[in-house]
Amino acid sequence: MTAEEIAEDLVVLPNRGADLVPNIGLIGGRDAVLVVDTGMGPRNAEKVLEFAVEHARGRQLYLTTTHFHPEHAFGAQVFREHATYLVNQAQADDLANRGAGYLEMFRGLGEWIAEQLEGVEIPTPDLVYPESHTLDLGGRVVRMRATGRAHSAGDQLVTVPDAGVVFTGDLVETGQFAIFPWFPPHDTDVSGTRWIAVLDKLIAEAPPVVVPGHGDVGGPELITEVRDYLALVRDETWRRCAAAMDEPVILEEVRAAMIARRPDWRGREWIDNTVAAYCAEHGR
Repeated sequence: MTAEEIAEDLVVLPNRGADLVPNIGLIGGRDAVLVVDTGMGPRNAEKVLEFAVEHARGRQLYLTTTHFHPEHAFGAQVFREHATYLVNQAQADDLANRGAGYLEMFRGLGEWIAEQLEGVEIPTPDLVYPESHTLDLGGRVVRMRATGRAHSAGDQLVTVPDAGVVFTGDLVETGQFAIFPWFPPHDTDVSGTRWIAVLDKLIAEAPPVVVPGHGDVGGPELITEVRDYLALVRDETWRRCAAAMDEPVILEEVRAAMIARRPDWRGREWIDNTVAAYCAEHGR
């Protein structure tokens, strides 16, 4: 496994643009190491655990996940005997209430994905915090903060203050259209308006180093780029909603406008979900 050290005793296992592969973090202190996200399924998580054990060199292991989606959390069972798994209450609720449905949905996305998800058990966290938690790794603290509803109901920011690093999960991506899990009636928790509000607060904090859920590590400009995109889709969608245009026409026009603006971005399939979600939020 190739790792990139972005600060002292703080490494990222980068996704290198691979679909459904997240950036995974390891944050070390004197006494313990925190792993951020697992990869999809037990086989991927076993590789992450092996790397983490080697990196920890006898230090205690903790695990957290930025949100409950399969490529981020559905390998947590592998860590069960090796690490303490902690998340916010909203994410724990997502795992309990939506985990099984997402497992079946992802298994239907293709043979390769179904293979990665063989043997998955929906994880149950060992420690659940209400809204924020400070984890002392020994000479280094990590702050975990629930954002409230945005990309999902249980999104979590993981901040390393002494290194100026924040792990955003899928609240921020690099080089692709925002992932919008808008799947009515099964899941309508994603909120573009709330997502923008979360990113506005994060922009004000100006973290020097941003580790996105997928894509290259960068600076605070990554947050601004996603925030501006979400605001543009909102404005273009709501302008058409206010003009009483039919939703299929809105989808077609806004999709074309976004692709013309960002022809190099991956994930065009998420644009329609984004527009549909904003249509549902219009006028609320």
